[in-house]
Amino acid sequence: MRFSSTALLVACMASSASAFAPRQAPRTTTAVYQSTAAASDTEEERKMRKKDDRLRMMKSDQFHRRGFKEVREQVEDTMSEQFKSELVEQFKENNYVIDKDGVKVYLAKDFGFCWGVERSIALAYEAVEHFPDKTVHITNELIHNPEVNDNLSDMNVQFIEKIDGDAARKDFEKVKDGDVVILPAFGASYEEMDMLDKKNVEIVDTTCPWVSKVWNTVDMHQKKGLTSIIHGKYAHEETVATVSFCEDYICVKDMKEAEMVVDYIVNGGDKEAFMKYFKNAISEGFDPDTMLTKVGLANQTTMYKKETRAIGQLFQKAMMKKYGPVDAKSHYMEFDTICDATQERQDAVHDLVENAETLGLDFILVVGGWDSSNTAHLLEIPVKAGIRAFHINKAECIGADNTITHRNMEGEIVTDTLVEDLSKDVVMGVTSGASTPDAAVQSSLGNIFMLKQLQEAN
Repeated sequence: MRFSSTALLVACMASSASAFAPRQAPRTTTAVYQSTAAASDTEEERKMRKKDDRLRMMKSDQFHRRGFKEVREQVEDTMSEQFKSELVEQFKENNYVIDKDGVKVYLAKDFGFCWGVERSIALAYEAVEHFPDKTVHITNELIHNPEVNDNLSDMNVQFIEKIDGDAARKDFEKVKDGDVVILPAFGASYEEMDMLDKKNVEIVDTTCPWVSKVWNTVDMHQKKGLTSIIHGKYAHEETVATVSFCEDYICVKDMKEAEMVVDYIVNGGDKEAFMKYFKNAISEGFDPDTMLTKVGLANQTTMYKKETRAIGQLFQKAMMKKYGPVDAKSHYMEFDTICDATQERQDAVHDLVENAETLGLDFILVVGGWDSSNTAHLLEIPVKAGIRAFHINKAECIGADNTITHRNMEGEIVTDTLVEDLSKDVVMGVTSGASTPDAAVQSSLGNIFMLKQLQEAN
């Protein structure tokens, strides 16, 4: 086991904004490669095309989304070796509790890899094995987990570079005829899929079916003449893909931004300030005076479940207030696009939080990629409840000097004391994001067990 006593020197900028202050990190809302839609197309034809185009692309002989059976058993063995954990199996056999070396650990009862992530990894690994003599590219990180993406790099998968760090703009110049291109679990934008469809490349689609469900929802919005309200982070890879299947949209990252949009719907306001604030989170040609009269809600699948539902209620009430209870139904539409796995992991952390005092928890450890949205939301639950909690992306974040380098709710990477009193037994909870292998949890807990062993040895 690797054990680092040196704090990780990582800086992570977190955006914050007062009302109508411009949002940070500007980006374009279109990918480098544009759709080849004809300029003469009617609005209805444009709205119909994107989903139909996607379904047509998926029927191509060079489009693969079911994997490759001849290498499946080999890939299953590889994944088991890389990601499984004997310690986690012990948790499951012992009612999700382990008491070891002066550390008592309660494991959340839903945690770690979801089936969509496992499917995505399996498809990517199978693609590498199935096309051994071809150059294999991937349009983004497969998932937000450092170990998994490092494994793909070790397998010589080429990560397509973002231009100026923008998830919507990438350099595809290195993709040549006959190459293989993997689409990650977050999906790929319509523009990327359209461009790749016109190239002579093999496409391996690992998009999570829950993400595809959101795309179907926004497609329905567009066909019904609704503007899509996307509860998500506008620069996140999944949201970039989702909005590419929209004509009219606006992204809200949290309740505060949703309230800003609702206030404009009900009361109007300073249009220039509104447009300035949301300039990176709206469709081209967006007009809040005409495009917020009829709206539909969808979400980035990894967002905080309760917040998405609260935002939906907020918009529903706003439309009732503006148009009356009867007419409101034609001005607002909502479908449940919250991922089951995300919801289950959030509920399991809620259980730990609600029983924290009874269990005597000193803190809760959240393990998962720092860029992982679903993992970040697991951190929010204990922190907002006033419980010490730390989000780490790998075991090396836990130092031998009893420090922990972690990502806080503001997105900053900071270093703090982990165990406040090492002379006493440690009682802690632990969970992991949907893109986190069990082996990462075992390694992280192993470093905490070692801390206690070192303290007792001294």
